[in-house]
Amino acid sequence: MPTATLTSKGQITIPIEVRRALGIEAGDRIDFFEIEKGKYGLRPRTGSIMDMKGCLAGFSLPVTNAEMNDLMHQHALELDEATKTGAPHVADGEAA
Repeated sequence: MPTATLTSKGQITIPIEVRRALGIEAGDRIDFFEIEKGKYGLRPRTGSIMDMKGCLAGFSLPVTNAEMNDLMHQHALELDEATKTGAPHVADGEAA
């Protein structure tokens, strides 16, 4: 059974076989949870959608499908205009 020693700073080194079994590496976060009084388990913390809370702070996001469609349409028009910049004008029915 793998064991570890608690340092005076409250730290332990997780034995390599435990790290491998959990699939954890340096820098990974670990959650501890109480199994029963006096017994705890641990598991690697996996990403959660809640971890992303606030990552888009400051952006004004559309709230409806219609607003999103309008933004995409406007962006497509801007891209279309950008591709026309510097291009010679061609009249309808005229070969390029």
